[in-house]
Amino acid sequence: MALQPLAERLRPKSLDDYIGQQHLVGKKAILRQSIETGRIPSMILWGPPGVGKTTLAHIISQQQERAFYSLSAISSGVKDVRETIDKAKRNRFFDQPNPILFIDEIHRFSKSQQDSLLGAVEKGVVTLIGATTENPSFEVISPLLSRCQVYVLKSLEKADLEELVTRALSVDTDLKNQKIKIQENEAMFRFSGGDARKLLNIIELVVGAATTKQITITNKKVEAILQENIATYDKQGEMHYDIISAFIKSIRGGDPNAAVYWLARMLEGGEDIKFISRRLVILAAEDIGLANPNALLLANTCFDAIHKIGMPEGRIILSECAIYLATSPKSNSAYEAIGNALAEVKESGDLPVPLHLRNAPTKLMKQLGYGDNYKYSHGYQGNFADQDFLPEKIRTKKLYEPQNNSQEESIRKRLVSWWNKKYGY
Repeated sequence: MALQPLAERLRPKSLDDYIGQQHLVGKKAILRQSIETGRIPSMILWGPPGVGKTTLAHIISQQQERAFYSLSAISSGVKDVRETIDKAKRNRFFDQPNPILFIDEIHRFSKSQQDSLLGAVEKGVVTLIGATTENPSFEVISPLLSRCQVYVLKSLEKADLEELVTRALSVDTDLKNQKIKIQENEAMFRFSGGDARKLLNIIELVVGAATTKQITITNKKVEAILQENIATYDKQGEMHYDIISAFIKSIRGGDPNAAVYWLARMLEGGEDIKFISRRLVILAAEDIGLANPNALLLANTCFDAIHKIGMPEGRIILSECAIYLATSPKSNSAYEAIGNALAEVKESGDLPVPLHLRNAPTKLMKQLGYGDNYKYSHGYQGNFADQDFLPEKIRTKKLYEPQNNSQEESIRKRLVSWWNKKYGY
């Protein structure tokens, strides 16, 4: 009888065996307290692949001795959801806690599929645990999201990966009987990208490829074996994050040829086109920004269009948008500006709004000087009046810096004519 995959053999059965996510399941952490007290809310577990979302759902059901029902959003429809909920109703006794309904990749559920869950979640027929790699704010309907607690899971840290390797070699019935020496682990950790399942797959591949009883794992050996077995290594599409990273960096770097290549790789691999188009909208604002404001308009139009058109024609819209963004001038000045502003807010705290900028809807407020000496810009030459808009403590703080492109050069000239004495443009 063939052995289960290593990742399955090592799947934790309790929170004490669970590696990582200490901010959620460590001693006195919020989710651990909920699990130990039995007060489990419906929840969405949001995080990258291989960080333990499915495992955590199983542990919750086992620790609470609750019935566990599982659906995959890829293969299940509204009918499957309703049948599972009916089954949960029939099999539940009065003295038992409500069962767990686990939905993997809940972001792939359509609105109607998510709607079909609402009644059962509201009435407590089931406790929903959804797992997603995508931001649930975009992919989960508001009525359902409002009834769920969102927990963010993080990629595993180096110490977590080291603990996982140690456990695999010392606990697994197959590996612990072999002579395995970890001489170098950098390549294993680098290729895993903080993904526990991916790391265990790598160990299994390297051990399986060994031709001697004494197995020494080195960076060079790991790299060579993964190059030979890339299809096996990534058979579940776990290069998702690497490829989207290459796609974004190619556009940011101004290479339309690489951009359409990585786009094709994602499309051929069955990547969700909504995910791709959403990343293009973010990139247009973050990396092109004020150097070409039309980029955001086009990216948003692309996002709307692929929702209406779908595939296969959606590939043309995505290609046009990717090429346009790749060949646009680049600026991250807006991204830098909001980062600078947030840092300033954290440093200086809640500074008071200057009196002349305050709203004065009541007589008392007017008597206190709210709105006094405010200059209405449209009443001055060039629709500009020199006055302070920042709190006194930071009145000359420059947070936005135009970058070197034609659009922002014109912005800089305008700012110089307005604010050069104050902000030094």
